[in-house]
Formats: sequence, structure tokens, C-alpha cells
Amino acid sequence: MHREKVALPQFEERAREKSRGSLAMKHNLKITAILLAMFLITQFIGLYVVNHYANSKVVNGEVVEVQAPGLPFGLETPELKQQSEFNQIFISIIVAFVIAIVLLFVLIKFKVEFIMKLWFFVVVTIALSIALLAILPSFKYILLVVLIIAIPVAFLKIYKTSFLIHNLTELLIYPGIAAVFVPILNIYTIVVLLILISVYDMWAVWHSGIMQKMAKYQINKLKVFGGFFVPTLSKKQKAMIKKMKATNKKDELGKKKFKVNVAILGGGDVIFPIIAAGVMLKTLGIYATLLVTLGAFLGLTGLFFFAQKKKFYPAMPFISAGIFVGVILSYLIF
Repeated sequence: MHREKVALPQFEERAREKSRGSLAMKHNLKITAILLAMFLITQFIGLYVVNHYANSKVVNGEVVEVQAPGLPFGLETPELKQQSEFNQIFISIIVAFVIAIVLLFVLIKFKVEFIMKLWFFVVVTIALSIALLAILPSFKYILLVVLIIAIPVAFLKIYKTSFLIHNLTELLIYPGIAAVFVPILNIYTIVVLLILISVYDMWAVWHSGIMQKMAKYQINKLKVFGGFFVPTLSKKQKAMIKKMKATNKKDELGKKKFKVNVAILGGGDVIFPIIAAGVMLKTLGIYATLLVTLGAFLGLTGLFFFAQKKKFYPAMPFISAGIFVGVILSYLIF
């Protein structure tokens, strides 16, 4: 089926009120494979971007300082040496996270969609720029070129929703954001952060239902969703489309709207494994990093394959468990 020819109402498809990264029903193997592939690709892009900006690397088991390009837009992170410094920054991150969540709920309550879209637009532009600067060859006017690319792409993503543009940009957004946080976290603070995020995820999905409500609001009202987003049509809908094509009713097909199910994987479930792997990269090196990435991937895979139909699941506890196994094995082996 050529989905680009089907006029879907922009992100207004009836999502099954899924939480960030959770499964309300078991997806078929194809959809599961697509989500897992996008997750894994983003992890490796993230490692490349994080490594590009890293000012320290592990060489022969020793951490050495290296000269690295700085982050753009004045986002330079402080050089932290003592555990107390990491602890102070960590507290600031938690406070900022709480403030962001409260602000988000205030904006949702008062239905100030244009401010939320502008917020997303700015964040997406900055994150894309950081990732593109790491990937593209460096030259005198590279920042200008990157902005020429990032600004219109971010505009299309936020204001002219397209499933293809949405998912392709997600591959770069989370690596860009992770590059900001990796330098100011160490192994102790990232472990605590993952525990807190996992507990919050369980509370928000299983107790309060906040994640389901936020996902539904983003998809149906804001028409901007932070995470991977894969629509699926039923067999009946596919048969209808095939029949309309066979009877040369392409004009009608272009105007018809379908209510489809969607499979989603939230942004938090993608970015935190990148940050954890980035911290391991500067702490123990590439092999430990790959173990952590593998652990996160297996944790998510287990959730996808063993989730029961019509039940909601927070993804971070499963992903974090896989990350912790990778961290433990890394310290035992390396």
C-alpha cells in the first residue's frame, strides 16, 4: 500500500491511549521490528554524536582528556571532576525536569497550543543542529548551513505534520539532546536518574494514567508527538484501499480519512539509553557502551514481545533493567 496517497487526518488517528513507550496491545512482528530498528539506529547515531563532542575518552583502560568541538548556541557544559559537582548538577537536572513537567501541564490546562508548538520548534531546531554538526563535514560556514537545514525541517515537523519527516527527524533529535547531558552526568548520577525515571514512569502509567492522557493530547490536539509513531491499517481498510485503486477511484481515496491504530515509542524511552551509553563510553569505553546498548535493546524487545493485549506498560523499568545488567557486566568484565 502506498500510504503517502492516503489522506490521513494529521495525527488525529484514534490512538489507543498508549503511554510513552508502552504497549496497549501486542503489535504484529512487522511493526515491532520497525520500532526496534528505529530504536537501535537512534542509539548508534547517538553514540556517534556523543563521542564527537566528548572531551574525554577511554584509551587502553585509562580516561584521557582530548580536544573536542564545543556545543553550539552557548550550550557549553562545565568540566566536572568531583562527585560533589556531579551531585549539584544532578539536583539541578531533577529540578528542571519537574519544572518542565509542571509547565507542560499548565500549558495543557490552558490549551496554549501555539506556545507548546513554539517550544517544540526551538528544541527540535537546536537538537537537529547539534546532531548535524557532528555528522556533516566541518568547514567555515557549517553552522549556517546546518541552520538552513534544521529550521525548515523543524518547521515541517511541527507545523506540517508528516509521518516520514516526523520519524526521520526523531533519529537525530535524541542524539542531539543526549550530547548536552552526557558531559554533566557520571555513572552514579545516571543510575539514580534511571531509577527515578522508571519509578515515575510506573506511577504515571499504572497509577495516575498521566502518560496515556499526555500522549492522547499530543496526538489528537497538539498534533506533535515526542517519539516514534507508526500508523497501522486494518485488513478491512487495506482491502478498501485496494478496491478503490482497482476501480480508478484515486480522487476519492485522496479525500478519504481513516481512523487507524498507532504504535508508538516515546522519546524518553529512546534518549535515556543514549545518555546511559554515553556515560559508559566516557567511563569504561566502547565495549562497555555496547553492552549497555544491548541491555536496553533486549529490555525493550522483551517488553514488546511479552506485553499482553489491551494492557498498558511503562517501558523505562524494562529498559533500565537491561541497562543495569549491562553496567554490572561491564564492571565485572572490564
